[in-house]
Amino acid sequence: MVCTTDCVEKPIRFCLEKVGKFIGLHPWWFIIVPLAFSASLGWGFCFLEDRKSNDIVQQFTPIDGRAKTEKHFYKAFFPSNKGVFSSLRLNTDGVYGSLIFTSETDVLSVGALEEILRVDATVKGISIRHGEEEFAYSDICAKVNQYCHPNLLLEILDYNANNITVVNLTFPVHLHFRMGRVPLEHLLGQVEVDSNAVVQSARAVRLFYYLQEVNDTLEDAWLNEFVHLLTNVTTNVTQVSYFTSLSRQQEFEKSTKSVTHLFAITYFIAILFSVLSCIRLDNVRNKVWVASLGVISTGLAVLSSFGFLLILNVPFVITVASSPFLILGIGIDDMFIMISCWQQTNVHDSVEDRMAATYREAAISITITTLTDVLAFFFSYSNPFRSVQSFCLYAGTAILFCYLYNITFFGACLALNGKREEGNRHWLTCMKLPEDCPPGASTAYIACCVGGAYNRESGTEEEHLMQKFFRKHYGPFLTTFLAKAMVIILYVVYVSISIYGCTTIKEGIDLKNLAVDQSYIVRYYKDEKEYFAHYGPNVMLAVNGTFPYWEKAERTQLEFCIHKFQKLPFVRDLSPSWLHSFEYYAKENSINISSDVEFKKHLEPFLGQHPMLRLDVSITNDSIDASRLFLQISNVPSEKIMLESLRKTADDCQISLVVYHPAFIYYDQYAVIVNNTIQTICVAAVVMLVISLILLPNPVCALWVAFAIVSVIVGVVGFMALLDISLDSISMINLVISIGFSVDFSAHISYTFVSSTKPSVNEKVVDALSHLGYPILQGALSTVLGVVVLSASVSYIFRTFFAIMSLVILFGLLHGIAFIPVVLTFSQFCSM
Repeated sequence: MVCTTDCVEKPIRFCLEKVGKFIGLHPWWFIIVPLAFSASLGWGFCFLEDRKSNDIVQQFTPIDGRAKTEKHFYKAFFPSNKGVFSSLRLNTDGVYGSLIFTSETDVLSVGALEEILRVDATVKGISIRHGEEEFAYSDICAKVNQYCHPNLLLEILDYNANNITVVNLTFPVHLHFRMGRVPLEHLLGQVEVDSNAVVQSARAVRLFYYLQEVNDTLEDAWLNEFVHLLTNVTTNVTQVSYFTSLSRQQEFEKSTKSVTHLFAITYFIAILFSVLSCIRLDNVRNKVWVASLGVISTGLAVLSSFGFLLILNVPFVITVASSPFLILGIGIDDMFIMISCWQQTNVHDSVEDRMAATYREAAISITITTLTDVLAFFFSYSNPFRSVQSFCLYAGTAILFCYLYNITFFGACLALNGKREEGNRHWLTCMKLPEDCPPGASTAYIACCVGGAYNRESGTEEEHLMQKFFRKHYGPFLTTFLAKAMVIILYVVYVSISIYGCTTIKEGIDLKNLAVDQSYIVRYYKDEKEYFAHYGPNVMLAVNGTFPYWEKAERTQLEFCIHKFQKLPFVRDLSPSWLHSFEYYAKENSINISSDVEFKKHLEPFLGQHPMLRLDVSITNDSIDASRLFLQISNVPSEKIMLESLRKTADDCQISLVVYHPAFIYYDQYAVIVNNTIQTICVAAVVMLVISLILLPNPVCALWVAFAIVSVIVGVVGFMALLDISLDSISMINLVISIGFSVDFSAHISYTFVSSTKPSVNEKVVDALSHLGYPILQGALSTVLGVVVLSASVSYIFRTFFAIMSLVILFGLLHGIAFIPVVLTFSQFCSM
């Protein structure tokens, strides 16, 4: 006995059948109203520039990331001191320009250093005009003791390249007679030292130029001039890469502009493909205009949906720029389904009856795919990345509009075309043509002036060659024992490779991938990774709240916690530490600091002598509210391991400790990306299953559709890893898309399979493939063509979108016309 669940499916088919008939009777209303509606919503694009929101921290880091809370804590207790600047103690990235000089031999040669000093002097010579005043670097630089924050390596050499021959430079720390301990690990790269740690050679030198954070306009102007200068600078002995605190954001915003010109190309390709796919040699049955208007219908959906959301003040993020390519593919896919259903109707019926039959047959297929896609995107809005939220909202709304316009506008176009066919009129001139060839007519006359052929037995339009291929060749072959065995073996190989790939996938977005390929920051990131990756950031470790530092037992407990940090394999040292320095000061001066009064009495003069350490202690009303130390990091296995290990060590300590570095805001993605991806996929997959169970008239086949969802996602993730694409907020968007597409193809075939009246499962599969095999193939190709131009993009974001979408379509297509049909032949329960 077969279980069917058509209590929802039948009413939907009935309602859409009535809608189709009504549109067939009144097509012009459904042309004019959607066009007017699109025009009224389209003016929302006037707000596009105001709605753009491409801040990297805001869009590509978790909304409630822990590092953002930690940042607020540090800003509250350790605010920056404009008079005493310390790059080590910045709570943000700061405002700066940076240079990396590299050399194939030795960047510390006299010739190389002379070149570095020349560029350094040029940079310091930059002046800018703001209003009526002109500002030199010395006017806006970050200051220490009234002087610009120095580049310590150049200070050691006293800005004289020849001094390199007389200074015994040691690494990673150099002891200077005036500056004391000078850490060089972030200033020199790929250093070779002798047994006494004296530097013999180095491959890279890094310089920083920090500015005061006072006037954004002034600072931005100086940094832009810095980039302009370095763009035109020439060096002979060294190679120089450059970067500013504005660069990442500025270069990221160029990504959107890099694909703008591709939209026109995409729509041209889509229209061309649609037209070529729908060309018939019959002058009456030709569907050229219908195909073109189907693409226009999708364009109207994008115009209306985007305009609507822009009017509602919804932020427009760069990731949204890829969604029109996706919507185009989805819209054309539904168009092909509707055209295929139209061609199965009887040509002798009235247009309104043919429209009713078309909507009755296409209703569930396109409704399932639309509902699954829309709900997948809307449910994914709970994602912690705003870039994903924005994409999901725009894409989900656009797909909904696409469905409405396919039902109304495109349906009306189909009805008008049907009226032309009913009158047996030419597809181009609309002149009435004879159905049969007149005696003695020339070949040219037959080719141009005869049309309206149809299948005399069934009364439907002549079968397309590809439909005939699926019915006579592909379908029967797929149902043979040999073909089924081959498909099963292919599926086992596919799953095996996919699972292996899933175990090797990387996490997190590489910030350099946010810029276009030709960006100057790509080279800077490359040099930074190659020459300075060994030494990680100096992480701040703060004691949160009042703490009795004067009590030996409590201090011992704090030391125990600090020791646990130092035991971590990537923590190299603890420096600087105000507490250890104060303890050493008390011991040297025989001062007793074991009581509250004595500790605070001697702490103030000590901090007065050490203004930098004074920045590490937050004192209010004679009470120490918080204090911080610094952990020097090296040999970092991965940002994720470092972040998780530091936080776990802090959480395990009985004392309230807070670890932080400005880069942690970006590293926070590692803490949530996997769990949230799994959660997003699971929620969306459950929604898909529920919809399939409701709308597919057989629950067993709905389970097979759910199986296809999981299978496609595993495949996409696995092959993503093999293509060296990381799991990040950008690829997460594509995984949500893959859920929708994995349903699209499988649902079409499954629904047609269970609706077939053929007696055996093999015949049902052949029948389903003959009806929808070609439209599915058309939909897959149209979607790939919709995004193929992105492969030429100079932006990693859009190339990744193309790569993953290609995987999604390929695997979805394989499931739709191979894996699922074969599986259905093994299930006797899927027949009605």
